[in-house]
Amino acid sequence: MAQPYPDHWEADVVLSDGGTAHLRPITPADAELLQEFHGRLSPETIYFRFFAPYPRLSARDIARFTTVDYDNRVALIATIGGEMIAVVRYDRITPDEAEVAFLVEDAHQGRGLASIMLEHLAAAAQERGVKRFIADTLPENRRMINVFREVGYTAQQRFDEGVIRLTLDLAPTDTFTEVLQAREHRAESRSIARLLTPASIAVIGAGRDRGSAGHTVLRHLLKSGFTGPVHPVNPAHRSVAGVRAYPTVADVPDDVDLAVITVPADTVATVVEQCAAKGVHALIVVSAGFGEAGPEGRERQDALVRTARAGGMRVVGPNCLGIANTDPDVAMNATLAPAAPPRGPVGFFSQSGALGIALMQHVTERGLGLSSFVSAGNRADVSGNDLLQYWEEDAATEVVLLYLESLGNPRKFTRLCRRISRSKPIVAVKSGGTMQGVPLGHAAQALTLPDHAVSELFAQAGVVRVDDISQMFDVAQLLAYQPLPGGARVAIVGNSDALGVLAEDACLRAGLEPHRPVDLGPGATAGELAAALSGLAADDTVDAVVAGFIPAVGAEIAPGHDGHAGRIAGSDDVAAAVRRSAAELARAGKPLVTTYLGLRGLPEELRVTDGGADPRRGSVPSYPTPEEAVRALSHAAAYAAYRRNPAGRPAALPGIDTEAARALIAGADVSAGALLGPDDTDRLLACYGVGVWPVIAVDSADAAEAAAERLGYPVVLKTVAPHLRHRADVFGVRPDLAHAAEVRRAYDLMVAELGPDAAPVVQRMARRGVPTSVTAGEYRTFGAVVSFGIAYPTTELLGDRAYRLAPLTDVDAAHMVRSVRAAPLLFGHRGTEAVAVSGLEDLLLRVSRLVDDLPEVARLELDPVVAGPDSVAVLDASVRLARPDGPRPDAGPRRLSA
Repeated sequence: MAQPYPDHWEADVVLSDGGTAHLRPITPADAELLQEFHGRLSPETIYFRFFAPYPRLSARDIARFTTVDYDNRVALIATIGGEMIAVVRYDRITPDEAEVAFLVEDAHQGRGLASIMLEHLAAAAQERGVKRFIADTLPENRRMINVFREVGYTAQQRFDEGVIRLTLDLAPTDTFTEVLQAREHRAESRSIARLLTPASIAVIGAGRDRGSAGHTVLRHLLKSGFTGPVHPVNPAHRSVAGVRAYPTVADVPDDVDLAVITVPADTVATVVEQCAAKGVHALIVVSAGFGEAGPEGRERQDALVRTARAGGMRVVGPNCLGIANTDPDVAMNATLAPAAPPRGPVGFFSQSGALGIALMQHVTERGLGLSSFVSAGNRADVSGNDLLQYWEEDAATEVVLLYLESLGNPRKFTRLCRRISRSKPIVAVKSGGTMQGVPLGHAAQALTLPDHAVSELFAQAGVVRVDDISQMFDVAQLLAYQPLPGGARVAIVGNSDALGVLAEDACLRAGLEPHRPVDLGPGATAGELAAALSGLAADDTVDAVVAGFIPAVGAEIAPGHDGHAGRIAGSDDVAAAVRRSAAELARAGKPLVTTYLGLRGLPEELRVTDGGADPRRGSVPSYPTPEEAVRALSHAAAYAAYRRNPAGRPAALPGIDTEAARALIAGADVSAGALLGPDDTDRLLACYGVGVWPVIAVDSADAAEAAAERLGYPVVLKTVAPHLRHRADVFGVRPDLAHAAEVRRAYDLMVAELGPDAAPVVQRMARRGVPTSVTAGEYRTFGAVVSFGIAYPTTELLGDRAYRLAPLTDVDAAHMVRSVRAAPLLFGHRGTEAVAVSGLEDLLLRVSRLVDDLPEVARLELDPVVAGPDSVAVLDASVRLARPDGPRPDAGPRRLSA
């Protein structure tokens, strides 16, 4: 049966070389595009597709190929700059099987189009009930055979009468997911590499007004010594800043890799079209007046991104500060910031254009070296996720800094971080935690989890989340230039007793294990300080060192110059001693942080250099106060502990029947988001090996007595009325009823107090233990999330819950149970008996698997779950269903965000 045009199948995609293309279903209006596309194909490509020469398509062919029903016959095309460059199609031959074929224009072969289009066609086919693809190809068509073999689906092959028949089972497999994510990683990494390593740049809108954005970016590019040609584009001038200018980008005689657009917002669309026609690879849109300017600006912003992607280009911005790459082979400062950062091991992504200049100034003042910098502004296209993919592979980047005002795809973000943080630290500031809102202009949704839950999900992924920008730089200067601590034991050395006490107190508050401070006295010499520090390198009880040095009272200060503070007599000797000691400690794997003369950053005298100006590994970070030094050290210690701990693995869970669960959900009404019935709830949980203790609804004292006799004493009588459950002011539970008289009396009292709507039930009394609560469900921004807490009113009021993304690993489940502040209650607090924690972990893993398998489960609640010494009892359960809005974040075929 014919279906309406499926616009949700449209997608912008990143190709394997970093370019972009637009995918969409074919329509009859594409007849001319198809004919032109076919005319550009080589005879060999045509022969491989049709098994015969086919130089021209007839009118009948065109009509047949472009007229589809989007059900039994489906075709998707890829376009760049309005031209069709590839087509993939299927024709159903049985209810479960369809024949598939694809064509890619010769000039675009090798860019990964076939594999990505096959992914999208497979998703469309599964939506229409197709389970297998069949393709016939000639043995010499190795390219097509390799596409089918490498796409990640389960494939079979047989040879018959000179033709190879390939069969693909479209059910997703772990291999398919791994292949898809690996291709996504390579493509997005290359798209950013094209952006950060251009061979030539055009600055469009560069005029002679020195205060204008275009002139500023142009001068900064020239000043930074960019290694390629820079072309000003301005129709009013023949030259700008002494460089030949051109009326339009089309007039530039050379190729242009990167265009920096600074023209007024209402003319940007025309410029973007000109860049697409020129073959520009990437755009930086510094211009404002887009999403941050209201609905009209948002429409302009969406149109900008659509046009750019359709032309094969990625976009940074709009309303951004620009980008920089300190690699000497590039030397690019395409930003509005006047001070180019020094070369160093830190990659820095900032969403804020307004804060960008101040942030770059802070970087320079601290002496913190950057490998590259990207200010995304409204983040309409290029995002932090894209930069993470690039920095993972970039050997020059050892630490990643993220200033985030919104998260476009939080689930993808946490997936990437979970992998990358195992080798490179990621330090993030996520602003807006009190409101969880999204700044105007950002192409992202508001987060739907409380801020402390977001912090826990970041921690699950190994992200070092800090409170503000200053802390971000504090942590970065330690992670970039000092080794990670091997533990939490901290030695404190200095020439001030007051500094030592402050450092010790700060360590205790941060959960570190400080040694007693060693006070060398205010008159300590550089040699004495060096001796004290040197001895710690061989001390097996020390994992990290905090050193404090302040000038003695009456110390002579030599006059400063060039705006720098004066030098304290004797400080050069101390600095040299600190540098030597830091190198010795680093060889032992122990970081050194200092409070050196109250300075912040990487003071010049504490830097290790190679004769140039760039600090290298081993430079010693300084902080104005011991508390700030210790705070940075505590973040590094927590990150190091994350790195040392195993990542965990999915648990092998017996008794799982996913197909039965999906069949149950398929038969339920999910349109209204109603509660699943009690019997179906029990059956659904049983599919995942979770048993709920039975209850018997009663409507009289006689019925209550009969239920108690059936279940066996002791029993509990409780209300399950939705408006009464969990209310602190309602006595809705009568426990430990040991005989019939107590049951009858409890029933009469409950009905008298709560009224006829009490909805009482009888349940067998569980052995006393610790009541806990497990919830899980689908969140629009993060996908499936599981939470755990102790079910006491106080802990609920304090928000003492742990959150993790599903699916959980065994390590996730273990950490989850132990991470709530009330966790000691589970392990024998104050002489009580420890509970079956392993049973709680198993329950969390099963619930995690359920919500990961079934996106229709909007909310699952198990409360209470009583953890006893020998077992875990689920006493009550509820499941609310809802129809998913679409595929989960970070699920389905590869595509750029809308």
